[in-house]
Amino acid sequence: MIVLGRVADPFSIQGWVKVHAFGDDPISWRTMPQWWLCADPDAPESAWQPYRLRGCKAHGKGIVAAFVGVADRTAAEKLVGLYIAAPREALPATGLDEYYWADLIGLAVENTAGVALGSVSGLLSTGAHDVLQVQDGDTERLIPFVGAYVLDVNLAEKRIRVDWEADW
Repeated sequence: MIVLGRVADPFSIQGWVKVHAFGDDPISWRTMPQWWLCADPDAPESAWQPYRLRGCKAHGKGIVAAFVGVADRTAAEKLVGLYIAAPREALPATGLDEYYWADLIGLAVENTAGVALGSVSGLLSTGAHDVLQVQDGDTERLIPFVGAYVLDVNLAEKRIRVDWEADW
């Protein structure tokens, strides 16, 4: 399962929920007829419960969603805190130079001089831009995931090349 976000809060009295997305284009999720919810983001696929999507729309800088069978605020409140995921094959295709966070986890990171900086252990959404968490033993580097620093992402080679020095 590819974790996409988390149910943040109930929204309205008609069972809608606010979604905290872990990525840039959550409105594209509305093309998926169902989403999978679970309290544990690391749970096996069998633990994820499918929810048929009743609606999904932009709201402010985020999205809100509604599910079949979740008809009121009380039912929506029970979903707060659950993670949202989908199997890889259900996800919308990414565009050029777009990646799902899950595709980046575990990739080796090296700088322009070929120095290994570690591997991607996670990503942070800061509002302005996403940040790669690069782990090298006990050392963690936080590298902004922007074109000025991330020069190349090669999923086939499982490598990210960055303009970042080892001692930064």
